[in-house]
Amino acid sequence: MKLTSEQVKQTVNQLGAQVLPDEHPAMPQLNSMFGEHTFFVDETGLKVLEPAGSPGADTDRQSGEVVSLADWGDSDLTRLMAHEPEPTGVIVVFEHVRH
Repeated sequence: MKLTSEQVKQTVNQLGAQVLPDEHPAMPQLNSMFGEHTFFVDETGLKVLEPAGSPGADTDRQSGEVVSLADWGDSDLTRLMAHEPEPTGVIVVFEHVRH
């Protein structure tokens, strides 16, 4: 799922992962492999969020489940090795921001 800037901030705060900016050189390849997402990297690899929540859930609180797409293939954290998407069981809860 593609996140808003506020959702990205909340995800970074909850996960401690770094977001890959849209202008990152790897984005075209990542989008072609995995679809349009906001991508995050952490010490274990590449992650995205998929919508989580049940119908009729509190509309002020949306959430996304962290899904692992690739693991680091080297100790320098410079090469990712893709694998089948694996749900991590980690849920990021988005607090609704009122303007």
